[in-house]
Amino acid sequence: MGGGLSTEPHLGLKLDGVARWSQATAVVRGITEIFRESKSLRENREKARLKYLFLEQGWTAASFQEELEQRMGFPLEPAIPEEPPADIYRDHVGVHRQKQDGLFYVGVAVLRGRITAEQLHTVAELAARYGSGELRTTNMQNLLILHVPARRVDRLVRELESAGLRVGASSFWRGTIACTGSEFCKLALTETKGYARWVVEELERRLPGFSQQVKLHITGCPNSCGQHWIADIGLQGVRVKTGGQMVDGYYFCVGGAVGRHQAVARKVGYRTPATGVPAAVERLLRRYLEHRHEGENFRAFCARHTDAELRAWLAGGEVEGIPAPEPSGRLPHGIEG
Repeated sequence: MGGGLSTEPHLGLKLDGVARWSQATAVVRGITEIFRESKSLRENREKARLKYLFLEQGWTAASFQEELEQRMGFPLEPAIPEEPPADIYRDHVGVHRQKQDGLFYVGVAVLRGRITAEQLHTVAELAARYGSGELRTTNMQNLLILHVPARRVDRLVRELESAGLRVGASSFWRGTIACTGSEFCKLALTETKGYARWVVEELERRLPGFSQQVKLHITGCPNSCGQHWIADIGLQGVRVKTGGQMVDGYYFCVGGAVGRHQAVARKVGYRTPATGVPAAVERLLRRYLEHRHEGENFRAFCARHTDAELRAWLAGGEVEGIPAPEPSGRLPHGIEG
């Protein structure tokens, strides 16, 4: 309960309970009533979110569940033990075996979630020819072709790659997402879609063969539609002054994650004009490659170093920390991105 990003991120809390399908309506109604009757959430439209009960009103998962069960008139059954996934790719990119014998699904990495009409027609035609004709989208802005017999997988992959749709994508290509940006969003401070492609191409050139998992999320304003708070490297769009002119820039947040090691990315106090981002990321990742422990991923590497160290590696030398940008890009009436 209470998860949300935007200008004040809060990772959702899990209740110790499960609801049967016949109880679902009562659970949703109870949650809605708690929200409706929480006066503190109704006094300020910018804070009309359940997460503020936990961020500012002292609620916990246990107190929320107690209130919910009192309203419903029955307790939830104890939650089933589960093991959240660790730090592994969960983007479905590549060729993967399905539960059905002899069938595979093929995940296409769609950089920035942007695809041409011609490519989309191609994917639809290939899905019908080699699979069941069914396509799915993912929360990493990618496409899946389902129910592909084993004997057809190699031909499908070759045709996808020839159409510019990567199945064997680099860490940067498969790990980068971007919000709409100033091209189509009046709230964004920076352009993101075309910029994200340039950043990826630069990083592929600067760090050829880089094979570690890194999620690079680019968002054009503080509202976090690009979810920079839960990325390994999150870039928040800002305006910076250089050479007497205001230009697009980015503020760095590092070390975010979901799953077993969930965490909100740290504001490390470094920003740079947009043109300086690839060099800064290269410096940080080279430091990681040179000084990581055996088997240590990027998230864990960042977790054992201070903000000052991370900031110095990004900048190429020690620099004074810069406060995080003010949330001037907040959406009207408290609507979150």
